[in-house]
Amino acid sequence: MPKKIVVAIVAAIALAAAGAAAAAVVTQQSSASTGTVNLRQTKLGKVLATKSGKTLYLFKADRKNKSVCYGKCATFWPPLTVAAKATAGTGIKAKLLGVTMRKDGKHQVTYNGHPLYLFKLDKAAGQVNGQRQDFFGGVWYVVSSSGQAITKAAGGTGGGTTTTTTNPYNTTTSRY
Repeated sequence: MPKKIVVAIVAAIALAAAGAAAAAVVTQQSSASTGTVNLRQTKLGKVLATKSGKTLYLFKADRKNKSVCYGKCATFWPPLTVAAKATAGTGIKAKLLGVTMRKDGKHQVTYNGHPLYLFKLDKAAGQVNGQRQDFFGGVWYVVSSSGQAITKAAGGTGGGTTTTTTNPYNTTTSRY
């Protein structure tokens, strides 16, 4: 076999391996593997969070125990997935905790029938940057221990004020 062909094959295999490794890292970063859901104090009050303290959200466009967030949506709002069963941490009502099957065969954690997600732009524990964002056909909210959406604005009282923010797509949206 000519040397150029061998070099090309080796390069192709190396690129494929690097791509697979990168995909594995992205997948690990986008979901919590422990599946433990806790309560965490934030500026919106006590909300559902992962074991590491990352805020969890519900998506109003979802149906009971059924996610509609796939593709680009799931890139910005990674689903909280588990290998088997979710675990109720401190302050969490175990009877409200469950899992649902996603189209890709993964098990997504649910709470009170709401599939749970992280937000890509929440970089540290306790951040609530996804609160009241209106993307992908619905509004995103943090979740209370009772399994309900907390609808107040992240910046304060959540009264009748309009807040304008820049979304991940560099367009402007208004929230009420």
